[in-house]
Amino acid sequence: MENFIHFVLSLSAAVFFGIVSIVFVVVWVSHFGEGVAWDAGMAEFNWHPVLVVTGYIFLQGLAIVVYRIPWTWRFNKLTMKFVHAGLHLLAFIFAAIAMAAVFDFHNAAGIPNMYSLHSWLGLVVLTLFCLQFVLGVGIYLIPVTPASWRAAFMPLHVYSGLLLFGSVIAVALMGITEELLLGLDNPQYKDSPPEAIFVNVLGFLLVVFGALIVWIATCPAWKRPSDQVLPNLRSEGLRVENSNVGSAMAELSNGADGETWGDVRKRSGNH
Repeated sequence: MENFIHFVLSLSAAVFFGIVSIVFVVVWVSHFGEGVAWDAGMAEFNWHPVLVVTGYIFLQGLAIVVYRIPWTWRFNKLTMKFVHAGLHLLAFIFAAIAMAAVFDFHNAAGIPNMYSLHSWLGLVVLTLFCLQFVLGVGIYLIPVTPASWRAAFMPLHVYSGLLLFGSVIAVALMGITEELLLGLDNPQYKDSPPEAIFVNVLGFLLVVFGALIVWIATCPAWKRPSDQVLPNLRSEGLRVENSNVGSAMAELSNGADGETWGDVRKRSGNH
């Protein structure tokens, strides 16, 4: 039960900070800026931070931890693979539209494209994100892919996913700082006007959200068990749902420390 409470608190905090980040970026572009529109003006540029925070960061964060939410364990692994891939696809679509808005605004205003480190890293991360998505779909959603390939690629898939997620947040922080440095004139960024303080808080919220997502995604006690193990756990009365999900997670955590999953299955078969 203790592990379950910690999980719920961590997940709730992540969702809270993620939603508050979205609210902050919407208030930023609407209260301090010109709102959003698709008119090749500053309002079109404002789509960039809104879509990046909403889709590229928040939805990607949810996609990373969706396997670990115990209430999804009642669904088979293939179903959750499609949910995982679908959320990542939405994140990519949001990111692609966000980048298109910047290029359209720059071209209309006569501003050069791809001159800053933010834009360089942004394009690299988006390209790698697309490659990660294609490889993930090809290896884990195509039935003919050998199981040995899937097992061999999994450590790289997990590492790359977390690295790209962290990189997206880092690039977003660079973009926020760049926009404040270039956009604030009188008073300037160094004078700490209300907009600067407000957007600095937005950056802080994004960092906390990212840290919580990485924590949830890497905590061993919260790893989703295999589809072969779940039925055995349920048959022992450890149903992974409602109020009993904490007991199941405690059993999984204890099993990870004291015995292998093979031992769990053997013990289940002797009952």
